[in-house]
Amino acid sequence: MSVSIKSEHEIELMRHAGHLLEQVHDELASHIKPGISTKELDRIGEDMIRSMGCIPNFKNYQGFPASFCISLNDEVVHGIPSRQKIIQEGDLVKIDAGLIYKGYHSDAARTYAVGEVSPEAKQLMEVTKQSFFEGIKFAKAGNHLNDVSKAIGAYAAKFNYGIVRDLVGHGIGTHLHEDPQIPNFPQKRRGIKLMPGMTLAIEPMINLGRADVAWEDDEWTVVTMDGSLSAHYENTILITDGEPEILTLTK
Repeated sequence: MSVSIKSEHEIELMRHAGHLLEQVHDELASHIKPGISTKELDRIGEDMIRSMGCIPNFKNYQGFPASFCISLNDEVVHGIPSRQKIIQEGDLVKIDAGLIYKGYHSDAARTYAVGEVSPEAKQLMEVTKQSFFEGIKFAKAGNHLNDVSKAIGAYAAKFNYGIVRDLVGHGIGTHLHEDPQIPNFPQKRRGIKLMPGMTLAIEPMINLGRADVAWEDDEWTVVTMDGSLSAHYENTILITDGEPEILTLTK
Protein backbone atom coordinates (compact mmCIF):
# COMPACT_ATOMS: atom_id res chain seq x y z
CA MET A 1 0.00 0.00 0.00
CA SER A 2 1.32 3.40 -0.96
CA VAL A 3 -0.28 6.38 0.80
CA SER A 4 0.72 9.69 -0.78
CA ILE A 5 2.01 12.57 1.34
CA LYS A 6 1.06 15.90 -0.23
CA SER A 7 3.47 18.81 -0.57
CA GLU A 8 2.53 22.33 0.58
CA HIS A 9 1.69 23.22 -3.04
CA GLU A 10 -0.53 20.15 -3.44
CA ILE A 11 -2.26 20.85 -0.12
CA GLU A 12 -3.06 24.38 -1.29
CA LEU A 13 -4.64 23.02 -4.49
CA MET A 14 -6.65 20.45 -2.51
CA ARG A 15 -7.73 23.13 -0.05
CA HIS A 16 -9.06 25.20 -2.94
CA ALA A 17 -10.78 22.16 -4.49
CA GLY A 18 -12.45 21.51 -1.13
CA HIS A 19 -13.63 25.08 -0.67
CA LEU A 20 -15.14 25.15 -4.17
CA LEU A 21 -16.98 21.88 -3.48
CA GLU A 22 -18.37 23.33 -0.26
CA GLN A 23 -19.86 26.18 -2.31
CA VAL A 24 -21.48 23.67 -4.68
CA HIS A 25 -23.08 21.81 -1.76
CA ASP A 26 -24.35 25.09 -0.28
CA GLU A 27 -25.90 26.08 -3.61
CA LEU A 28 -27.54 22.69 -4.17
CA ALA A 29 -29.00 22.71 -0.65
CA SER A 30 -31.02 25.79 -1.59
CA HIS A 31 -32.61 23.91 -4.52
CA ILE A 32 -33.69 20.78 -2.62
CA LYS A 33 -37.46 21.21 -2.48
CA PRO A 34 -40.50 19.03 -3.17
CA GLY A 35 -41.13 18.79 -6.90
CA ILE A 36 -37.54 19.02 -8.19
CA SER A 37 -36.08 15.96 -9.92
CA THR A 38 -32.71 14.53 -8.97
CA LYS A 39 -31.71 15.01 -12.63
CA GLU A 40 -32.34 18.76 -12.33
CA LEU A 41 -30.19 18.94 -9.18
CA ASP A 42 -27.45 17.11 -11.07
CA ARG A 43 -27.66 19.64 -13.93
CA ILE A 44 -27.51 22.66 -11.59
CA GLY A 45 -24.51 21.20 -9.77
CA GLU A 46 -22.62 20.24 -12.92
CA ASP A 47 -23.18 23.69 -14.46
CA MET A 48 -21.81 25.29 -11.29
CA ILE A 49 -18.72 23.05 -11.19
CA ARG A 50 -17.94 23.78 -14.85
CA SER A 51 -18.53 27.53 -14.37
CA MET A 52 -15.73 27.42 -11.76
CA GLY A 53 -13.37 25.99 -14.35
CA CYS A 54 -13.45 22.58 -12.64
CA ILE A 55 -14.46 19.08 -13.71
CA PRO A 56 -17.10 16.91 -11.97
CA ASN A 57 -14.99 13.91 -10.99
CA PHE A 58 -17.86 11.42 -10.72
CA LYS A 59 -18.97 11.90 -14.36
CA ASN A 60 -18.05 8.77 -16.36
CA TYR A 61 -15.99 7.49 -13.40
CA GLN A 62 -15.95 3.72 -14.05
CA GLY A 63 -18.97 4.40 -16.26
CA PHE A 64 -21.09 6.38 -13.77
CA PRO A 65 -23.50 8.38 -15.99
CA ALA A 66 -23.91 11.58 -13.95
CA SER A 67 -21.94 14.26 -12.08
CA PHE A 68 -23.53 13.64 -8.66
CA CYS A 69 -24.67 10.61 -6.71
CA ILE A 70 -28.14 11.49 -5.42
CA SER A 71 -29.73 8.85 -3.21
CA LEU A 72 -33.18 8.97 -1.59
CA ASN A 73 -34.41 7.38 1.64
CA ASP A 74 -33.41 3.67 1.63
CA GLU A 75 -30.83 4.31 -1.10
CA VAL A 76 -27.47 4.38 0.68
CA VAL A 77 -25.15 5.76 -2.01
CA HIS A 78 -24.52 5.98 -5.77
CA GLY A 79 -28.09 6.85 -6.75
CA ILE A 80 -28.22 7.81 -10.44
CA PRO A 81 -30.02 11.14 -11.02
CA SER A 82 -33.21 10.74 -13.03
CA ARG A 83 -36.07 12.88 -14.35
CA GLN A 84 -38.43 10.28 -12.87
CA LYS A 85 -37.09 10.68 -9.33
CA ILE A 86 -38.99 13.63 -7.92
CA ILE A 87 -38.09 14.81 -4.44
CA GLN A 88 -41.02 14.83 -2.02
CA GLU A 89 -41.81 16.21 1.42
CA GLY A 90 -40.35 13.95 4.10
CA ASP A 91 -37.54 12.53 1.94
CA LEU A 92 -33.96 12.08 3.08
CA VAL A 93 -31.75 13.23 0.20
CA LYS A 94 -28.10 12.23 0.11
CA ILE A 95 -25.85 14.17 -2.25
CA ASP A 96 -22.34 12.87 -2.81
CA ALA A 97 -20.23 15.19 -4.94
CA GLY A 98 -16.69 15.83 -6.04
CA LEU A 99 -14.70 18.03 -8.37
CA ILE A 100 -11.24 18.31 -9.88
CA TYR A 101 -9.35 21.59 -9.56
CA LYS A 102 -6.01 21.77 -11.39
CA GLY A 103 -5.66 17.99 -11.24
CA TYR A 104 -6.64 17.58 -7.57
CA HIS A 105 -9.83 15.99 -6.27
CA SER A 106 -12.26 16.89 -3.50
CA ASP A 107 -15.10 14.67 -2.27
CA ALA A 108 -17.92 15.37 0.22
CA ALA A 109 -21.41 14.08 0.97
CA ARG A 110 -24.35 15.54 2.86
CA THR A 111 -27.77 14.25 3.91
CA TYR A 112 -30.67 16.70 3.71
CA ALA A 113 -34.15 16.44 5.20
CA VAL A 114 -36.92 17.72 2.92
CA GLY A 115 -39.43 19.58 5.07
CA GLU A 116 -40.67 17.65 8.09
CA VAL A 117 -39.11 14.23 8.60
CA SER A 118 -39.67 11.71 11.37
CA PRO A 119 -37.76 12.04 14.67
CA GLU A 120 -36.05 8.72 13.78
CA ALA A 121 -34.83 10.14 10.46
CA LYS A 122 -33.62 13.32 12.13
CA GLN A 123 -31.66 11.39 14.74
CA LEU A 124 -30.15 9.11 12.09
CA MET A 125 -28.87 12.17 10.20
CA GLU A 126 -27.43 13.75 13.35
CA VAL A 127 -25.74 10.56 14.52
CA THR A 128 -24.22 9.89 11.09
CA LYS A 129 -22.79 13.41 10.96
CA GLN A 130 -21.55 13.25 14.54
CA SER A 131 -19.92 9.88 13.96
CA PHE A 132 -17.69 11.60 11.39
CA PHE A 133 -16.65 14.18 13.99
CA GLU A 134 -16.10 11.46 16.61
CA GLY A 135 -13.83 9.69 14.13
CA ILE A 136 -11.70 12.68 13.21
CA LYS A 137 -10.89 13.37 16.86
CA PHE A 138 -8.38 10.56 16.26
CA ALA A 139 -7.24 11.72 12.79
CA LYS A 140 -3.92 12.96 14.11
CA ALA A 141 -0.32 12.27 13.16
CA GLY A 142 1.02 9.32 15.16
CA ASN A 143 -2.37 7.65 15.57
CA HIS A 144 -3.35 4.67 13.45
CA LEU A 145 -6.10 4.47 10.87
CA ASN A 146 -8.08 2.00 12.97
CA ASP A 147 -8.33 4.60 15.77
CA VAL A 148 -10.54 6.61 13.38
CA SER A 149 -12.57 3.60 12.20
CA LYS A 150 -13.10 2.38 15.77
CA ALA A 151 -14.36 5.77 16.98
CA ILE A 152 -16.88 6.11 14.12
CA GLY A 153 -18.21 2.60 14.68
CA ALA A 154 -18.36 2.86 18.46
CA TYR A 155 -20.42 6.06 18.33
CA ALA A 156 -22.95 4.76 15.76
CA ALA A 157 -23.22 1.41 17.58
CA LYS A 158 -24.52 3.15 20.72
CA PHE A 159 -27.74 3.80 18.79
CA ASN A 160 -28.03 0.21 17.49
CA TYR A 161 -27.73 1.41 13.91
CA GLY A 162 -26.46 -0.68 11.01
CA ILE A 163 -22.96 0.48 10.05
CA VAL A 164 -22.48 -0.27 6.35
CA ARG A 165 -19.50 -2.59 5.86
CA ASP A 166 -19.55 -3.07 2.09
CA LEU A 167 -18.48 0.53 1.38
CA VAL A 168 -15.68 2.53 2.97
CA GLY A 169 -13.84 5.86 2.87
CA HIS A 170 -10.58 6.33 1.01
CA GLY A 171 -7.46 8.33 0.40
CA ILE A 172 -7.78 11.14 -2.15
CA GLY A 173 -5.48 13.41 -4.18
CA THR A 174 -4.61 13.27 -7.87
CA HIS A 175 -7.06 10.35 -8.01
CA LEU A 176 -10.56 10.20 -6.53
CA HIS A 177 -9.84 6.90 -4.80
CA GLU A 178 -6.36 6.35 -3.39
CA ASP A 179 -4.94 4.21 -0.59
CA PRO A 180 -5.82 3.65 2.19
CA GLN A 181 -9.35 2.28 2.47
CA ILE A 182 -11.06 3.69 5.56
CA PRO A 183 -13.73 1.46 7.13
CA ASN A 184 -16.35 2.93 9.47
CA PHE A 185 -16.06 0.01 11.88
CA PRO A 186 -13.17 -1.49 13.90
CA GLN A 187 -10.56 -3.68 12.21
CA LYS A 188 -8.37 -6.47 13.57
CA ARG A 189 -5.25 -4.55 12.55
CA ARG A 190 -4.22 -1.05 13.57
CA GLY A 191 -3.79 0.06 9.97
CA ILE A 192 -1.29 2.62 8.74
CA LYS A 193 0.22 5.25 10.99
CA LEU A 194 -1.22 8.67 10.12
CA MET A 195 1.28 11.28 8.94
CA PRO A 196 1.07 15.01 8.17
CA GLY A 197 0.22 15.62 4.50
CA MET A 198 -2.13 12.65 4.12
CA THR A 199 -5.51 13.57 2.61
CA LEU A 200 -8.45 11.31 3.38
CA ALA A 201 -12.15 11.14 2.50
CA ILE A 202 -13.92 9.90 5.62
CA GLU A 203 -17.55 8.95 5.06
CA PRO A 204 -19.81 7.17 7.55
CA MET A 205 -22.80 5.44 5.90
CA ILE A 206 -25.30 4.44 8.57
CA ASN A 207 -28.63 2.60 8.32
CA LEU A 208 -31.61 2.90 10.63
CA GLY A 209 -32.00 -0.88 10.40
CA ARG A 210 -29.51 -3.61 9.57
CA ALA A 211 -26.11 -3.00 7.99
CA ASP A 212 -26.82 -5.25 4.98
CA VAL A 213 -26.98 -3.58 1.56
CA ALA A 214 -27.70 -4.69 -2.01
CA TRP A 215 -27.03 -3.32 -5.49
CA GLU A 216 -29.98 -2.44 -7.72
CA ASP A 217 -30.27 -3.65 -11.32
CA ASP A 218 -28.55 -0.48 -12.57
CA GLU A 219 -25.41 -1.88 -10.85
CA TRP A 220 -24.77 1.45 -9.13
CA THR A 221 -27.53 2.29 -6.66
CA VAL A 222 -26.88 0.71 -3.25
CA VAL A 223 -29.97 0.18 -1.05
CA THR A 224 -30.59 -1.14 2.44
CA MET A 225 -31.65 -4.80 2.32
CA ASP A 226 -34.41 -4.26 4.88
CA GLY A 227 -35.76 -1.07 3.26
CA SER A 228 -34.73 1.09 6.22
CA LEU A 229 -33.56 4.69 5.89
CA SER A 230 -29.88 5.43 5.41
CA ALA A 231 -27.74 8.56 5.95
CA HIS A 232 -24.32 9.54 4.60
CA TYR A 233 -21.88 12.26 5.67
CA GLU A 234 -18.41 12.82 4.20
CA ASN A 235 -15.60 15.34 4.12
CA THR A 236 -12.11 15.46 2.68
CA ILE A 237 -9.63 16.05 5.50
CA LEU A 238 -5.92 16.80 5.84
CA ILE A 239 -3.72 15.23 8.51
CA THR A 240 -1.54 17.94 10.08
CA ASP A 241 0.91 18.20 12.99
CA GLY A 242 -2.10 19.07 15.18
CA GLU A 243 -5.85 18.88 14.66
CA PRO A 244 -7.04 17.64 11.25
CA GLU A 245 -8.14 20.29 8.76
CA ILE A 246 -11.50 19.71 7.07
CA LEU A 247 -10.96 20.85 3.48
CA THR A 248 -14.61 20.66 2.43
CA LEU A 249 -16.09 22.43 5.47
CA THR A 250 -15.03 25.91 6.52
CA LYS A 251 -18.01 27.05 8.57
